[in-house]
Amino acid sequence: MSEFVTLGETMVLLMAPDQFGRIKSSQTLQKQIGGAESNVAVALSRLGHNAKWISRVGKDPFGQEILYRLRAEGVNTKDVIVDSEHRTGLMFKERTILNEPSVFYYRQNSAASYLKKEDIKEETIRSARILHITGITLALSESCREAVFEAIKFAKKHGVKVSVDPNLRLKLWTIEEARPVLMELIKQANYFFPGLEEARLLLNQPDFTTHEIIQHFLEFGIEQVVIKLGEGGCVMSNREKVIHVEGMKVVEVDSVGAGDGFCAGYISGFLKDLSPLECAKRANIVGALAVTDCSDYGGYPTADELEAIINRTASTITR
Repeated sequence: MSEFVTLGETMVLLMAPDQFGRIKSSQTLQKQIGGAESNVAVALSRLGHNAKWISRVGKDPFGQEILYRLRAEGVNTKDVIVDSEHRTGLMFKERTILNEPSVFYYRQNSAASYLKKEDIKEETIRSARILHITGITLALSESCREAVFEAIKFAKKHGVKVSVDPNLRLKLWTIEEARPVLMELIKQANYFFPGLEEARLLLNQPDFTTHEIIQHFLEFGIEQVVIKLGEGGCVMSNREKVIHVEGMKVVEVDSVGAGDGFCAGYISGFLKDLSPLECAKRANIVGALAVTDCSDYGGYPTADELEAIINRTASTITR
């Protein structure tokens, strides 16, 4: 039984080994793995939760490495299918002196893009407390979309909460393609975690304030809307109140994985039956720690580390 279940693609990541460096001038590349959904699963596993990741990987060394690394982090991969017909996806990342990572994807026709609704087991979803979905999976293929909505169907049937991070990736599809599909997904969410600019793009309202965004999405019937503000923290509303929780200041190395860590911190609070305010505090901390490491999930804390930080960190709350 897993408290948390998610599904999506994880790829092998190749990047220059130096803190800053371009791929074209690097004689060697460092190998890691990365994927939004598995990042959340890793973060929750480190925080002491039972997390399961559903996907497909190729029957190749890269697929083996993904499974090896996720299992080492305590993530349950028993529902992952090893696909002998399609390869594991790859991505390359480089960082310049401006500290803005550039990512290049080689994921077309990858094994994960062939995930289909028949790969989703009702018992797996039924046994969880929360199902986490990102917009990335919806962008990969029509069969992936069917798999996502099959998982949501099982979740709704068995009273499993659904959390959604839109994770808008305009390298995968245009906003015109993404908007109707993501809005259909968002309307199924109990917990919704957009970034501020993401939400404005989805609503096609570039001047909306955080409060206008929150009110719009609450009208969909979502229980809690949490707007991610990066180093500015977050704004959360559950219809009864709106809370702004300040972020934690850290030295940023790489921003990749911050949003996934944020979601994991919040979901961890939900799984511990904490208040929305306490969930938001945890989310800000895990998201902040994510940017202190150049890998996708290396900066995520353990449960003991998170509690130590919570006990000595006083966040400023405005209502």
